[in-house]
Amino acid sequence: MLYLMRHGRTDWNVRHKLQGRTDIPLNEEGRQMARAAHDEYLNTHFDICYCSPLIRAAETAEILLEGRDVPIVKDDRLMEMCFGDYEGIEHSFKIPDCPINVLFKDPVSYTESIGGAETFEELNARTLSFLEELVYPKIKDGKDVLIVGHGAMNCSLISNVKNLPREEFWSWGLDQCKLMELM
Repeated sequence: MLYLMRHGRTDWNVRHKLQGRTDIPLNEEGRQMARAAHDEYLNTHFDICYCSPLIRAAETAEILLEGRDVPIVKDDRLMEMCFGDYEGIEHSFKIPDCPINVLFKDPVSYTESIGGAETFEELNARTLSFLEELVYPKIKDGKDVLIVGHGAMNCSLISNVKNLPREEFWSWGLDQCKLMELM
């Protein structure tokens, strides 16, 4: 089985700031979310956990798997999508004509980098290589794999696994600290 989880809440989530690769820690609410997930998913079997090296994902994985003998392996390919110059922007949807909003509102039209932000092609290439090199072989061997990551990065994994068209990129978003069984 392949399971996905999005990290717990951060102060930037609360403020509706684009985090991207900015390394923001969980806030206390995010830690409580991870502790609740620990209890909720205690009986779900995982052989290995892969996670983003960003602290909000790594801390979520550590709290979720506390007391369990599940190795946690960090991989840079699981970092959140880079939003370039727009990382740290607050309430981008409230800013008329904010260029980065096309990424979220019309992903089909987001075909080249805006302000140094990562493209969908770059994001999908790195998550697909991760799936092909590490995850698919483990699934084939009957292992249960957990990935703890981020909103856009998880959507990319889902898009790759389900072979979704670009217009459906955001359609399978995950709530924070909720488990999705993907395959």
